[in-house]
Amino acid sequence: MGNMEGTPVWFELTTPDPDGSLDFYRHVAGWAIALSAMAEHGGYRIATAPDGERIAGLMAPPPGASASVGWGVYFGVADVDAAAARVKELGGAVHFGPMDIPHVGRFAAVADPQGIGFNLLTGADPEGSRAFAAAPGAFGHGVWVELATPDPDGAFAFYGAMFGWEKAGAMPMGEMGDYAFIGKGADFRPGAVMSSSLSGAPARWNWYVNVPDIDAAIEAARAHQGALMQGPDPIPGGDYSANISDAHGFRIGLVGPRK
Repeated sequence: MGNMEGTPVWFELTTPDPDGSLDFYRHVAGWAIALSAMAEHGGYRIATAPDGERIAGLMAPPPGASASVGWGVYFGVADVDAAAARVKELGGAVHFGPMDIPHVGRFAAVADPQGIGFNLLTGADPEGSRAFAAAPGAFGHGVWVELATPDPDGAFAFYGAMFGWEKAGAMPMGEMGDYAFIGKGADFRPGAVMSSSLSGAPARWNWYVNVPDIDAAIEAARAHQGALMQGPDPIPGGDYSANISDAHGFRIGLVGPRK
């Protein structure tokens, strides 16, 4: 797998109505969404960006799972079995796996010590994933990830031990605490960590998709039974960010310019 440890490599929506979600995300994120060509994937739907790269999956909850799950983030690791064991050593939990996904790789569903879920993936493609691309014009790709947690310092300790992340500066948000940036090396800045207790944000991993016109994406969400939860707010570099919910109440972030 060609990605740096801790890179977001896949995004996945678990929803009670995958077919009903297709139209929403096609219009909002600009994805083409189709059933996986692999029969072993059991009706898994794959979302593709305008540049042809695979970005995300949509699926119904597996038997026995909660009907209300929403978006999840997969982080790339070189050895998913070793990484899952490390999660437990650091006070987290392994909920499922590790197990193989035919033609995709090996994954595990885990949680950090604060109980916030995420996924680990060792991909089968030696070139790695290009689902996350923090670059101008990478429309439809993931461009930012964001952890809201009741213990930001504990989160940096955990994910630092897991992926080598460090706190790379912070933006003060007054009574909501700091918006602390994730860093690794000179150039890797995939996202940020903030306090769920102070900000009121749901304790979870969120992710942001790059769109060419954030106002148009918000209007598309509203037109397809979604809602605007926050924004658009200016961010460094000239773009804007927003958070929306789809028709089932599942949240996702947007990043893009205002035209």
